Amino acid sequence: MVPQPSRTTTVVWVANRDNPITAPLSAKLIITNSSQMVLFDSRGHNIWMTPSNNTAGAPGAYAELSNSGNFVLRLPSNTDIWQSFDHPTDTILAGMKFLVSHKAQVITQLVAWKGPDDPSSGDFSVSGEPSAPDLQLVTWKKTRPYCRTVWNGVSVSGGTYLSNTSSILYQTVVNSGDEFYFTYAISDNSVYTRVMLDYTGKYRSLAWNNHSSSWSLISEYPTAACELYASCGPFSYCDLTQMVPTCQCLEGFETVNAANFSNGCRRKQGLKCGNQSHFVALPGMKVPDKVLHIHNRSLDECEAECRRNCSCAAYAYANLSGAIGMADPSRCLVWLGELVDI
Repeated sequence: MVPQPSRTTTVVWVANRDNPITAPLSAKLIITNSSQMVLFDSRGHNIWMTPSNNTAGAPGAYAELSNSGNFVLRLPSNTDIWQSFDHPTDTILAGMKFLVSHKAQVITQLVAWKGPDDPSSGDFSVSGEPSAPDLQLVTWKKTRPYCRTVWNGVSVSGGTYLSNTSSILYQTVVNSGDEFYFTYAISDNSVYTRVMLDYTGKYRSLAWNNHSSSWSLISEYPTAACELYASCGPFSYCDLTQMVPTCQCLEGFETVNAANFSNGCRRKQGLKCGNQSHFVALPGMKVPDKVLHIHNRSLDECEAECRRNCSCAAYAYANLSGAIGMADPSRCLVWLGELVDI
């Protein structure tokens, strides 16, 4: 499936990525009387099929590839019973709902290709973090975190816009209570766009350039080595304001080993528990991993939660009362022990 009308094709969805057909000219895609779509190879083996649908009703279903790139299985009553947009491979298209979680359970993930010409499942994937799917997205390398992006209720961290692009990609984050999902749109609706996880682990946004008949890069993440998960070690952050992004210690901390920043930083002075210590504001900082989300707290109550626990190293607070569908608009986040991946 390709999302742009040109001789250059870009695959954005694969049904049978891990079960390839070796003789495609002999393969068959059929729609059964029970309104299922089934792909057979040359020997008549079932390679892939859509799930059975008990509400499908009478036969007569048909498949349609829309201009948006959505491959839809539809009943004569105009009811969609299956769509490729609900089952992404490595790509999100404009208008597609990337459902991160439903009732606090991780639902959808993007899985990168194994190589530039191999659409089978690769080493990298993107999904909500299982313990907090509505707080952060994690790019995984196999089973280990590779990098993170964090939603603070207003914007999503991660991704560097290139100065030579004329397109703006709008990302909408929706938390309706039961569902948490992303959608994307482009500033010029006539431009084709896609967001994809490539085989090297980069999360990239691209727009189609009609003049060059090629894809133009809008943004990508990660771009610096120190943006990789916990690469700066505890109590250290990746400073992207430098010409060459480097690891820096938080205020009040010093390097453990200047020759190897992966060991992180340590306090210059021991922490005194209780009211003898004070908090330092760190605006514009990506919040650390391993967060504890405490519900129904005010700003003062959130600070008190951290202050009364001698293991608490930091807290963050946001009031999301402007968000729609959130039963608890307060966001009190606390961190116990070391602060990692800032």
